[in-house]
Amino acid sequence: TEAYQKAFDADSTSAFGGIIALNRKLEEKTAQQIIDNQFVEVIIAPGVSSSAQKILSTKENIRVLKMENMENLSSGFKFLSVTDGLLVQEIDNGSISAKDLKIVSSREPTEKEVQDCLFAWKVCKFVKSNAIVYAKNNQTVGIGAGQMSRIDSTQIAASKAKESGFETKGCAMASDAFFPFRDGIDVAASMGISSIIQPGGSIRDDEIIEAANEANMAMIFTGMRHFRH
Repeated sequence: TEAYQKAFDADSTSAFGGIIALNRKLEEKTAQQIIDNQFVEVIIAPGVSSSAQKILSTKENIRVLKMENMENLSSGFKFLSVTDGLLVQEIDNGSISAKDLKIVSSREPTEKEVQDCLFAWKVCKFVKSNAIVYAKNNQTVGIGAGQMSRIDSTQIAASKAKESGFETKGCAMASDAFFPFRDGIDVAASMGISSIIQPGGSIRDDEIIEAANEANMAMIFTGMRHFRH
């Protein structure tokens, strides 16, 4: 219930008419909370309690999909059709933990900043590129998605956070690919972002790191990107 509410609060406007995926059985309390909060098209969960099902049945247009063995969904291939052909690639299974992180800034991130960065990185993996995610206290604060430039996504994430009533000071920022210029870092600094997690690998990495150091931000490289188009 708490996890659902945090997700909803992150962008309650965009949640309208959306799809909700849960990794736990849907119980009565959460089902009622969903109905009270929003109009939803589809709910996907490993299971649904009888009381939750009864609540959802009062809304005739909701489709409830039961999907067991969700832990196996990360394996396999992704298919994309193109003119006269088909592109096939492995599903992005990349994941990291604290031991995989490379600290490149002068300031070491705090334990809390590392946790926030890892959370933001998980969310960022599923956001359309160019993707920027702000997060704090295990909650998404703002998302900038699907933009042609990374600076635009950085600014949109800040705008969405403000619209949802969140304070960006002290947030972590995740980027699905490297920053080509320092402008995104400068915007993050102006928003009070305290830590950044990104793949690294730009020819201007030194400039990017310098920008983070100037703002006393902790910067983490993952050596892995989640670029989705």
